[in-house]
Order: sequence, then structure tokens, then C-alpha cells
Amino acid sequence: MAVRKNQSTLTSAEKRDFIDAILELKRGGRYDEFVRTHNEFIMSDTDLGERVGHRSPSFLPWHRKFLLEFEQELQRVIPSVTLPYWDWSTDRTPESSIWAIDFLGGNGRTRDGQVTNGPFANLAGNWSIDTQVDTRPFLRRSLGGGGRPLPSRADVEAVLAVETYDTPPWNSTSQGFRNLLEGWRGVNLHNRVHVWVGGHMATGASPNDPVFWLHHAFIDKLWADWQTRHPASPYLPDTVTANVVALDSTMRPWNDVTPRDMLDHTQFYTYDV
Repeated sequence: MAVRKNQSTLTSAEKRDFIDAILELKRGGRYDEFVRTHNEFIMSDTDLGERVGHRSPSFLPWHRKFLLEFEQELQRVIPSVTLPYWDWSTDRTPESSIWAIDFLGGNGRTRDGQVTNGPFANLAGNWSIDTQVDTRPFLRRSLGGGGRPLPSRADVEAVLAVETYDTPPWNSTSQGFRNLLEGWRGVNLHNRVHVWVGGHMATGASPNDPVFWLHHAFIDKLWADWQTRHPASPYLPDTVTANVVALDSTMRPWNDVTPRDMLDHTQFYTYDV
């Protein structure tokens, strides 16, 4: 059984294997397929129209499946690799271990946001942005530039305390755990982190920055934690509902995956704590 670990506990060898597997997916073109898929869905998901990956109840099972497919691709390169998670409620500064030169690299430079060190710097020759939001070929970040600090542990606990998974109208105006975690309401967890990292993470092409996977692994862990705390609280809606993915409805782009299939993460992996 694969175990996803806090990135702060990874050994040097585990970091190196994770990076090497990502770079191999990039070389073969598979990495950019994931970037394109995410960008296509976030651009098409709207509050008043069909919504699958974002602004909707299926935000969490959709990303669970998306991350699982990416993790399985990494394991085809190096079988021991699992997705680490970034606990941004603890590792909250641009000096945190996740931004080390031997891992994800640091902040972007002031004048254009270009990341100039670490394995995903364009200058290193292995990381060119192909699914672009503009014509610049380099990874961009602006850590802490969004105007709000990263969510605190108190913010996380406030969201985990909410008992109801989701509520009508099942979009970015809804009350409930999913929307508070996604960040359209309340203290704002997921969305705030994207903005805090800035650069490509603040766009629909956010997987261009490999921190995307560690951020979403933590979001997935928080959903798992919530499920443990509220075992009697089901995924909603549980009946067919216009424009959103109900419990037993198929989630695009997959032809045979429903939210129900993604409720139990332990059939695929566990978390270290």
C-alpha cells in the first residue's frame, strides 16, 4: 500500500526520486497532458453551467482521481514514488523546506516572476512551459504576493468542523465543507494557497508548477480527515442533479468513474498521519 508522506519528512533519496519521475514525465510529454486537462476543466466549469472539477461537489473526488492517475504515472517511472503533501498550515513561509533548491526550488525573481533555481527552473534546461497563459517559457512564482497569509491550523480546524458536505445551489455560493475547503466562501483554504504561490499556480494551468500536486495532496488529506471525523455525513447530492456530478454520476473525462468510486482513498493509498 502506497503511503503519502509530509514533504518535510522526505529523505534526500525520496526527493530525488520524486523529481526524477516528474522530469521523465515532462520529457515524454505526459506531464503536459495533465496540465492541459486541468486547464480545460477549470476554464469550462461555471457556476450556472455544467461544472465537474471546480465550483461543485465533485471538486474533491475529481481531484482525487486526477492525483491518483498522476501518481500512477510517476510509479511507472519509479515504482516507489508516492505523492508527498505540503502542509501549508505549518510550513507557511518562502523559507520552508518545500522551496529548497534540492526540492521544488525557490521564489520567482522580482521583475518577471521567473524561478531561477532548483530542478524546475527553465535555466536548468528541463522545464519549459508548453501549456502557456502567455508566451513566456519559464515557471513563475510570487510567494506571498497575494496579500493574505497562508491558512493557519485554526482556519483548517474551522473548516473540518463543518458537518454537511455540500448544499444547493452546488456552486461557489454554497455553504458546506466542500465549498469552504475549495475556498469560495469563509476562511478560504484551497484557493488562497494558489494565490499565495502566485505565478502559474494562480492560473488554470496551475499544474505547470509541480507544487500543485503537493498542495492538492494536502487538500485530499483534509477531505480524508473530514471523512474520518464525520462518518455519517455523505457525499451530496446523492440523486441526479442538473449541471453537477451526483454520487453515482460519471465524472468527465473518465467514462467509468463516479464520486462513489473515490470516497475511500484507502483502497489506493494512505497518509502517514
